[in-house]
Amino acid sequence: MRAVVFAGDGRVSVESVTDAAVADPTDAVVRVRRAAVCGTDLHTVTHAEHVPRGTVLGHEFAGEVVEVGPAVVGHRVGDRVAGADFTACGTCWWCRRGDHWECAQRRFFGTGAAFGPALAGAQAELVRVPFADTVLRPVPADVDLDAAVFLGDTLATGYAAVRRCGLRPGDTVAVLGGGPVGQLTSLAAQACGAGVVVVVEPVDGRRALAAREGALGTDPDGARALVEQVTDGRGADAVIDAIGGPRGLDAAFGLVRRRGTVVSVGVHADPTWALPVARAFADELTLRFAIGDVMRDGDALLALVRSGAVDPTVVASETVALDDAPDAYRRMAERRTLKSLIAL
Repeated sequence: MRAVVFAGDGRVSVESVTDAAVADPTDAVVRVRRAAVCGTDLHTVTHAEHVPRGTVLGHEFAGEVVEVGPAVVGHRVGDRVAGADFTACGTCWWCRRGDHWECAQRRFFGTGAAFGPALAGAQAELVRVPFADTVLRPVPADVDLDAAVFLGDTLATGYAAVRRCGLRPGDTVAVLGGGPVGQLTSLAAQACGAGVVVVVEPVDGRRALAAREGALGTDPDGARALVEQVTDGRGADAVIDAIGGPRGLDAAFGLVRRRGTVVSVGVHADPTWALPVARAFADELTLRFAIGDVMRDGDALLALVRSGAVDPTVVASETVALDDAPDAYRRMAERRTLKSLIAL
C-alpha cells in the first residue's frame, strides 16, 4: 500500500509500505477514504525524537472496514467508520470511567513512541486499528466523510475544551489561536451556549473565518481591550489556549477574569512553565488541560454535526490526493492553508 511517511530532517514523502493487516483478535483494518493533516503531524516531523524514518504518519481518518479480527463484535466489513486518534482497551478501570487517554494500552496513530508504543498512522490506503470496538465510531449515512474525519481529533479536542472549562449559558469565552482546533473550539462553545466567543489570532484570514462563523476576531495586541469591552472590564469567564507552550498560557492568564478558568489544549513541549501562583491564588483561578476523546464524547459530537449546530468542514481549506500530501504539509507549515484533507 502507499502511505505518507516521515523521511527525516523535517520532511515527509509518499512511499510503498507493507499492507496493514489484522495482528490481534480485537483489530480491524480500515480502508482510509479521508485523512487529514494536523498541527500535531507538523510537530511530529519537526520534533522527531521519538519518530524513526519510515513511520507512517497521520491520526485523523474515516473510511470503510475491510477486515475484522475474530474478537470484534461491533463492526462488520463494509461499515463506514471514523477513528479516534489514539487507542484504548475499553475495559480497564480508566476506560470504564471514560478516561481513555489514561489507558495503559494507549497508542497514538502515526507519532512513533511519543505517546506510547509506536503504531502506524492513517495517512495511508489502509490502517490497522487495535481495539476496534472501542476506537472506531460508526458514521451514519447522513454524515459525509469530510465531516467525519474531524470527529477523532480536531472537533473532539474543541468539544473537550468547552466541557472542561465548565461553560455556562451566556459566558464569554476567549479562544487563543485561530487554527483548526481554535476554530472548532469556537463553534463548539457557541453551540453549547456561549454568549460571546473571542478568537485571538494574528493571521487576517483566520480572524475573518472566525468572524464569518459567529465569533469576534482580534489580533493579540487588541485582545485585552476587546475582552474588557464585552465583559465590562471583568475579563473572560473562560480562556481556551489552543496554541500551547508558555506563550499560550501566559496570554490566557492575561485575559481570564477572577475565579475564571483556563483550559489548555495546545501541544506542550516545554517541561516547565512559571505559573503566576500569587495571582492564581488571590483570584481563585482554575487551570485545566484537556485531550479530545471521541470514544467518550462521540454521541455528542455526532449530534452536533448531524443537527448542523457545528459544521467542522469550514476549516477544510483544500482536499488533495495522497501523492500531493507532502506539498500540503509544506503549505500548512507555512500557514498558506488552514487544514488539508487527503482523499483516497
